Amino acid sequence: PDTADEYLLAHACESLASASIMASNFAGHLEGPHRHTAMGLQQLIMLAELAVNRMLDNVDIQKPSPHS
Repeated sequence: PDTADEYLLAHACESLASASIMASNFAGHLEGPHRHTAMGLQQLIMLAELAVNRMLDNVDIQKPSPHS
């Protein structure tokens, strides 16, 4: 409960980036429809990573300046 939102978002972004790489590597070992499915999953993970990264950017923007 005491963990900062920025930390949670950064951790989620890093986890999604790792999952994207793992899915891409796994897809490289597949052929045909199974490869297409794995690549589709990799793209969904990447889109989630982009959304979390964007949210992290928004949180950073909303931080008050140290002089306020």
